[in-house]
This record gives sequence, structure tokens and C-alpha cells, in this order.
Amino acid sequence: MKFTVLVNEGPYTHQASDTAFHFTKAALEKGHHVLRVFFYHDGVLNATALSVPPRDDRDVVKRWSTLAQQYQLDLVACIAAAERRGILDSEDAKRHGLEMDNLAPRFRISGLGQLVEAAIQADRVVVFGD
Repeated sequence: MKFTVLVNEGPYTHQASDTAFHFTKAALEKGHHVLRVFFYHDGVLNATALSVPPRDDRDVVKRWSTLAQQYQLDLVACIAAAERRGILDSEDAKRHGLEMDNLAPRFRISGLGQLVEAAIQADRVVVFGD
């Protein structure tokens, strides 16, 4: 089965991001194909490299990056939502005259067309968060 996963909540606000991660990991381990994980609204906060959770807490951003590396998973943060929340890749940072970017490893920034394309190609779209 081919899945597209949509994450609409931040990593430490609600359970949605954790549940999305565990669903995605389980699907991949069972041999399913995850076409793309798209982060939208506050979900883009899962893509910041500047997240520093306490040592005794889970590192949600790192878990997504590690899973993406392990399975060549496409992690996409919505550009409009990301820029509103101060998450930029190197190109966007330069375009806005900023000296640094803060996009976590294995994530990329793109538009809603990436969500639409993945939804069309998927057997199922699974949404986590409002």
C-alpha cells in the first residue's frame, strides 16, 4: 500500500507528531511505501534544526531525520507555513537577506503542490492533527 502522511501539529504540542512518526515507521517496517510526509500548519515545527529538547525527553526532529535517512523518506515542510514560523532552508534565508538557515537534516521545503501530487499517487492519505 502507498501512503501519504500529513502532519499538522508541532512536535511537543500534541500527540499527533509522535503518532504520525510511529505510524510511518510501522508502515515502512511492514514493507509499505510512504510516498511523502508533508508537514503543514504548526507541523512544520517538526522541521527546525534549532529544537533542543531536554536530555530525558524524546527528540522528535532527530527521529524524523533518522527515519528519513534510513528509508530514503521524503520529508516536506510547507513553504508558507515554514516561513511564517521562521523555518528556512539556505535558499530562502539568502532570498530574505538572512545569514543562516535552520532546516533540520533530511527535510526540504516546498509548496502545497507536493501534498497534492503525493495524495493523488497514494492509496491512502493519513492525517495527524487538526
